[in-house]
Amino acid sequence: METRSPWTMSPRASAWFDRALAALLTLLVLASAAGADSFALVAVVLCGQTVPLLWRRSRPGAVLLAVGVAMFAQAVLLSDFVVAPTQVAAPIVAYSAARWGSTAVRYGAVAMTLFGSGVAGVVWTLPHPDLRTVVFIAALCAATTLAAWAIGLAGSQRDRYLAGLKDRADQLQRVADRDVALAAQDERARIAREMHDVVAHGLSVIVVQADGARYAAAKNPDVAVSTLETIASTGRESLQEMRRLLGVLRTGDSGVRPQPTLADVPHLVSEAAAAGTEVTAEIPDVLPHVPDGVGLAAYRCVQEALTNVRKHAGPEAKVHVRLAVQGGALCVDVTDDGRGASARPAQPSGGLGLMGMRERVGVHGGEVVSGPRVGGGWHVGARIPL
Repeated sequence: METRSPWTMSPRASAWFDRALAALLTLLVLASAAGADSFALVAVVLCGQTVPLLWRRSRPGAVLLAVGVAMFAQAVLLSDFVVAPTQVAAPIVAYSAARWGSTAVRYGAVAMTLFGSGVAGVVWTLPHPDLRTVVFIAALCAATTLAAWAIGLAGSQRDRYLAGLKDRADQLQRVADRDVALAAQDERARIAREMHDVVAHGLSVIVVQADGARYAAAKNPDVAVSTLETIASTGRESLQEMRRLLGVLRTGDSGVRPQPTLADVPHLVSEAAAAGTEVTAEIPDVLPHVPDGVGLAAYRCVQEALTNVRKHAGPEAKVHVRLAVQGGALCVDVTDDGRGASARPAQPSGGLGLMGMRERVGVHGGEVVSGPRVGGGWHVGARIPL
């Protein structure tokens, strides 16, 4: 359903409306006073009630005072000269004071209305004022002016209500923009972790295989050929992963390859063994059914741990990968007997790998431990509740 903004007059249109109103009333006043004996005095007093209407929005208090003084001057100096156009100024000024004035100006307008209505009732019945006539005229003037004042007060409340709605809408928009920015930041961090996992794992396998192929080419070309096939296969898989990640950045594209699951961990172990790492695995023949997010987190933990083994543990390191379900949680353990803490930086790979593991596992309420083993080597363990 389409929501329409309430109609309001623009500042430019409001300024032109006030100019037209003041000009029209002033011309009518001058035309009515054209035959007066003291035209100059009459023109000054009467125009003092119409010309200030130009500033009724920006200076409601000053306009109220100026028009009130001019009306009082008319009652004192021109008691026998009543011009209809000037009587319109009183309700207009009362409306303006209630609409755009402060609290003091609003209630000052009420006081001046009551006082001016009484004065008008007396002046307009001279030289023989009658109480009933005076009261009737005063009540009529007061009712007309106070009705305009009440309409102005309602307009002021409407303005405040619309301003409150606009403020709330702006606040909601700022909150929505902030949520979008945070979501984009989270997505960039997720993609950065995915890129790190894919690039680090794939390139480390390719580098190890390429080094082995270079040394084997001279002595055993068959080994070099099979190694190059492994390099090509790993490169293609890494390229597919890169396409999937970049596909996430395209609107309406969810990627070209599904996310890895727990069932892909044996393939990951086989790939590491083909790359020259001595790997043993303790993986149940029938893997338990786990949520996709948990499976992806476990896969990335094993992938990052094997990548770090190739980087830091040394060429002779042996690795053991273990998956098990214990106490309602999926346990992942990757241990090696390599160089241990002496060859590893405080934060491997700039901290992205270990940080990525902790963030992935932490999303599911799990925890990751990583550190040197007693007697040498390194251990990475993750426990993810199911």
